[in-house]
Amino acid sequence: MTATAVRTDTASPPSKPKRTPRPVRPGRLGLYLTLFALVAVFLAPLVWALSSSFKNRSDIFSFPPRLWPEPATLDNYANLLSGHPFWNWMLMSTGVAGVSTVAVVFLCSLAGYGFAKFEFKGKRFLFDVMFSSLAIPFAVIVVPLFILVAKLGLAHPLFALIVPWVAPAFGIFMMRQYVEQSIPDEILDAARIDGCSEFRIYWTVVLPLLRPALGALAVWSFLAAYNNLLWPLVIVSEPEYYTVPLGIQALFGAEGRQYDLVLAGSILAAVPAIAVFILLRKQLVSGLTAGAVKS
Repeated sequence: MTATAVRTDTASPPSKPKRTPRPVRPGRLGLYLTLFALVAVFLAPLVWALSSSFKNRSDIFSFPPRLWPEPATLDNYANLLSGHPFWNWMLMSTGVAGVSTVAVVFLCSLAGYGFAKFEFKGKRFLFDVMFSSLAIPFAVIVVPLFILVAKLGLAHPLFALIVPWVAPAFGIFMMRQYVEQSIPDEILDAARIDGCSEFRIYWTVVLPLLRPALGALAVWSFLAAYNNLLWPLVIVSEPEYYTVPLGIQALFGAEGRQYDLVLAGSILAAVPAIAVFILLRKQLVSGLTAGAVKS
């Protein structure tokens, strides 16, 4: 019995059974192939633009096309930065997009909070009017909006590029939906019992709970303002107020279609947008999926 006990105590533990890999289902394989194809479709123009930005102008449209430039050159970037005020365009676009984003995040969250948690006369009508504006294409209102801004004497680019877009209907609707799903009335009632004013409740209680949605709205607002071309094309006439899209569009001017400079400018212009997306990608994903307050 002793020998048996010793052998039992010193016996090696049984080995874990090996997991057999699960077979890939045809449906999941088709999903992976579809996603891979979509990624390739969306990345192909960016890869081609990055490669072509290092090519000579005559090699950009060579056939058959070559992915790797032969020879690679930095002349496109040097000519763009030395012959055109590209950094001024970048500063203008980034500044307009940054100020616009701050205003959009503040005003849309405030309006969304009001629509979600307050009752007032005409609330339903005002919300329906605001929401229905999403169905109106911007091209329909661009001329009336320009006339309105010009008649009011507010056509200065630094004003006109920002103020008309500080309270988009999409942002208000997004904030209203998130407030309704994520902020219970009990938290607001407790803050009122403690003597907080309505604005203090919004600033100290509501805003911290809206952080994921605010991040998603900030990414959307920054990219929309940064990439906007039609409205700056209508409202801006002075070259010193050109944004990046306007400046790149100007490269198709009297000197011919400078595709080499356009591609170099497009690659540089994409850097701030990609950086904002990378920094706020977690907030973007979590904000687009409505969450709940954890107890």
